[in-house]
Amino acid sequence: MKVAPFDESAFHLDHPKGTVSFNYLLMGGSPESLENYRYILGRQEGDFHMPRHRHTFEQIRLPLVGDMNLGEQGILHEGEIGYFPEGQTYGPQDDPLGDAKPGERLQLVLQFGGASGLGMSGGRGRGPASRRPADERPERRSIKFPRPRYRNVVVIDPEQFNWLPLPDVSGVERKYVGAFTERAFWIEMIKIDAGAEWVSTCEDARRLIVALSGAATVDDTPIGRLAAIQADAGDKLRVAATEETVLYLVGLPPVQLPSAPSEQFDVIESQGAIQFENPKDAD
Repeated sequence: MKVAPFDESAFHLDHPKGTVSFNYLLMGGSPESLENYRYILGRQEGDFHMPRHRHTFEQIRLPLVGDMNLGEQGILHEGEIGYFPEGQTYGPQDDPLGDAKPGERLQLVLQFGGASGLGMSGGRGRGPASRRPADERPERRSIKFPRPRYRNVVVIDPEQFNWLPLPDVSGVERKYVGAFTERAFWIEMIKIDAGAEWVSTCEDARRLIVALSGAATVDDTPIGRLAAIQADAGDKLRVAATEETVLYLVGLPPVQLPSAPSEQFDVIESQGAIQFENPKDAD
């Protein structure tokens, strides 16, 4: 288990377009692992523009402050959850700061290997230690991109879901918002009243959790807003709230590959795990 209190000083200007700084809340697994992931808090530092593109990996986004322009797919509003399936093209994005101040807009971004089994090995921006020099051009090579399982970005409005009490647990409610692909990863929220305790166990999935509000302790470690937790399969997680606390949880079961290799891939000449619709946009 990992418990990572939020560190405001840990932002790095690490986005390929140079106008978003990243705070790496949690990272797990080697680049070759099918289950590797990175959990990022993104902070917009300037006008953001991104051409139409797709990724080899899965993404789940939650704007905490400010909206996100998805391009042709519309707007992902503050507080909504966007699931960006591996291989799904979206954009072009045009997000000027407008009235917002640099650094005011915040967004949680979870990137992880999907059911296709490609993992995150070709991903960009794996952390400050692996940043590429500005004058170094990545080599173009043949990369497999999964064909999308969904026809569009999936936008979820958690406000339209009900809080439901957990059976036999006083002061804890759950808001379950969905599960996706044959990997069966799921998204939910947990609300713990002040003075109440939530205990979580799962024998077959990793749980990645970010505190959206409140204050609590995890095995005697104090946590507050934007603290992050990795609880692996078999870990028993105990969260005791000192004030009302809302947790945002993504469950990641292991990737299981089909007995016969899938042919649902496109092989593309690309500079990495991002394919731009126009190759010149990658420059």
